[in-house]
Amino acid sequence: MNAAARKIQSVYLTLTLGNTLAASFIWGINTLFLLDAGLSNLEAFAANAFFTAGMVVFEVPTGVVADGWGRRVSFLLGTVTLAGSTFLYYLLWQFSAPFWWWAVVSVLLGLGFTFFSGAVEAWLVDALRFTGYEGGLETVLGRGQMVSGVAMLVGSVAGGVIAQVTNLGVPFLVRVGVLVAMFVVAFLLMRDVGFTPERSTHPLQATRAVLDASIENGLKNPPVRYVMLAAPFSAGVGIYVFYALQPFLLQLFGDPRAYSVAGLAAAIVAGAQVLGGWIAPRIRRLVRKRTTVLILSGVVGALILVVLGITQVFWAALVLLTLWAMVESAGTPVRQAYLNDMIPSKQRATVLSFDSLMGSSGGVVVQPLLGRAADVYGYPTSLAISGVIELIAVPFLLASRRRGSLADQANAATATSDAETQQL
Repeated sequence: MNAAARKIQSVYLTLTLGNTLAASFIWGINTLFLLDAGLSNLEAFAANAFFTAGMVVFEVPTGVVADGWGRRVSFLLGTVTLAGSTFLYYLLWQFSAPFWWWAVVSVLLGLGFTFFSGAVEAWLVDALRFTGYEGGLETVLGRGQMVSGVAMLVGSVAGGVIAQVTNLGVPFLVRVGVLVAMFVVAFLLMRDVGFTPERSTHPLQATRAVLDASIENGLKNPPVRYVMLAAPFSAGVGIYVFYALQPFLLQLFGDPRAYSVAGLAAAIVAGAQVLGGWIAPRIRRLVRKRTTVLILSGVVGALILVVLGITQVFWAALVLLTLWAMVESAGTPVRQAYLNDMIPSKQRATVLSFDSLMGSSGGVVVQPLLGRAADVYGYPTSLAISGVIELIAVPFLLASRRRGSLADQANAATATSDAETQQL
């Protein structure tokens, strides 16, 4: 890696560190926070579903910002929006607001995250290509996941401890402060490199163009399409499981106010992310195709969830949680690299945002359904059902594999040639 590429990587890792740290302060206690505000399990996961619905609604419009105004502008808007909506969440908790207020602010939280989705990853890949980096994307993306895991480990444990020492609202205020700091960091360090925004004076026309580009370079490209169609099942389950583990582990532990235990669950996921990010490029050297990693990750992860659903021992549940998180994390950089090597640079942020939209759409449906299952049958049964749902993603990944994309075997940059020739 040359000096210019190394600088781009450093900025990317800095942004990833700060952004994940800010977000993770509440990840370990978010479900407990909602339940403490007076919401039922159904309402709590419905609020999360409104969050993902906000991501579905705003992915394409914010794609206009990323591709039309620049990935830096998109990131800055994301920090401001997320800070403001997080503070509103804190106010709703303070005043025990009714459910529909939570639904509205959850949509705004989703808007904040859509400014990040696709934009940061697209910024990284285009900048690396511009600097002449020719290595496999798994290496850099894996490092990003490792940094993200460390930040999540620190943030989730700190959030749980802070909540236990003070109250469930303070971690949300800490998140607001870190996001404000990240706005300053991104304003000073982040510059669009290797990409020229195409601004439009007609927002509706630009939105339509972004949507058309997403479909043309995403859903109409068969190997990309099948990966995207798998996303609603895998991503929807992943979101639910992460938040359901908080009250599930507290039940097994036997102390409903042991918030640090809930933070421990998020910390385990974070630690597994670090290990998964380190393992991902090494696994790629052992297998010929990227889809092999994705398929195995889906199958093994689903089976672990089924076993987790019948576990009644706290420490056994922690071990299974660790294995599940590590398997899922090892597949993430490989999936990112696979998609990026099939997408042209000009539409990269757009297609990646559309992929995020597909995953979020699954969360809109899956979370309230599994939340209702938790109300009726309990958390263990809902986790077992999650494993069954995740298996539905596997046939789509097999279909992508059968298309024989060059990116499936790529170790370096093959994106332009593959993505531009496979419009079948």
